[in-house]
Amino acid sequence: MEVALLTVGDELLAGDTVNTNASWLAERLSERGVTVARILTIPDDRALIARWVREYSDAFDAVIVTGGLGGTPDDVTIDAVADAFDRDLVVSEQALAAVEETLSNIGDAVPDLDVDAEAEATIPEGARPLLNPQGLSPGCVVENVYVFPGIPRELKAMFGTMAEEFDGDAVSRFLYTTEPEANMITALEDVAEAFDVTVGCYPDREARHNRLKITATDEETLGEAAAWLREHVEVSETPIERDWSRGEELGN
Repeated sequence: MEVALLTVGDELLAGDTVNTNASWLAERLSERGVTVARILTIPDDRALIARWVREYSDAFDAVIVTGGLGGTPDDVTIDAVADAFDRDLVVSEQALAAVEETLSNIGDAVPDLDVDAEAEATIPEGARPLLNPQGLSPGCVVENVYVFPGIPRELKAMFGTMAEEFDGDAVSRFLYTTEPEANMITALEDVAEAFDVTVGCYPDREARHNRLKITATDEETLGEAAAWLREHVEVSETPIERDWSRGEELGN
């Protein structure tokens, strides 16, 4: 399963807010064997959001859109997703009931809160509402596009209610080595070609070792590729600790 992530918000592009949603989702999806094929951050631009939703919906098995839900003028994501699929906006009765219940529960704590419950519960026609267990604005699913809130707490809670809808067959393993990258180029090319796997090399300057990530579509191939690398490169299954004052490796 290949998934694209579309994170929406002017504040992300300005650096005002750190885009933790993208990395958190990528990690959760990868744990489920899903290949995250794209991560794109775009502004609160209705036409631009609609364009990329359409393009990614056609290109990938699923699209996750985060951010831009709510009632402020810059919250245009729901409108844009409706535009992408040429759908009208309608009030979801299921979402409306959930919004009204949330407003009732927080009424004493925030007595002057002025919220248009029907506006909050408006989603594209025919969409499946995703209720928000940690907030007010619901998400939705339109065809293969999943729309989540941008507030991390709300995103995580909502994703947790339907994570099982994302599943794939990608499996990965990390190996660790103090071999310089330049010395491993041929070995990494050879293992990728011989076993039809992907291999990434990621230097960790603080730990002073390189992480090798092998990704395959089944455990048998992954194990064979890892065994081949162990024969051709000095690697460890666990992070290598080196006492650089003595030039010795620890815990290898």
